[in-house]
Amino acid sequence: MNNSRDNNQDNLRSFLLMSELESGEPISQREIAGRLGIALGLVNSYLKTLAAKGFVTVKAMPRNRFAYLLTPKGFAEKSRLAFQHLSNFNKLYRITRQESLALFTRLRGQGVERVSFCGLDDLTEIAYLSLQEARLELEHVIDVSDGRFLDRAVLPLAEGASAASGPIVVTALPRAEELKRRLMEHGVEEERIYGPSLSYEEILNPAKSEM
Repeated sequence: MNNSRDNNQDNLRSFLLMSELESGEPISQREIAGRLGIALGLVNSYLKTLAAKGFVTVKAMPRNRFAYLLTPKGFAEKSRLAFQHLSNFNKLYRITRQESLALFTRLRGQGVERVSFCGLDDLTEIAYLSLQEARLELEHVIDVSDGRFLDRAVLPLAEGASAASGPIVVTALPRAEELKRRLMEHGVEEERIYGPSLSYEEILNPAKSEM
């Protein structure tokens, strides 16, 4: 089961990393780490693995920058992972929609009026649909790096952890444990943090998770 979970996580991270490289623009490993919300050393390890498999080549650029370029083999692998990701997304959509609606309905029944989201990925907009259906207000959106979600700015973790007055719902499933840990490091009480009840592995491989 652990091997299957690790493979799913590896495939997703490889797909996301190759998506960042697709344009061929110069980008630092630190920038990639910030965008994906993973450790710098992990980005370095994945790039070395992708290069060893012939999926990525490295081109030196001015000012000590590098362009990580997908090879034809890399584009083919990204397409394969994209198809796998789409199939997985259909499962994730259905379960995330059900779970998030149940959570928001329960919170509303407890008198909660506003919640914040932590973590941006494909599932954040799904959670937002459930939030609207439960007639709750979105207070803040938080992540490791800035950006935008719909019409609002995304707050960095430290600022968002301080600004959020109500429950914080983790809406990036692959990074759920990491984001919860970092929120707590910034002083958010554990009882205020809500996340998915199922892991990425349990959703994608329900039979194996019951073993």
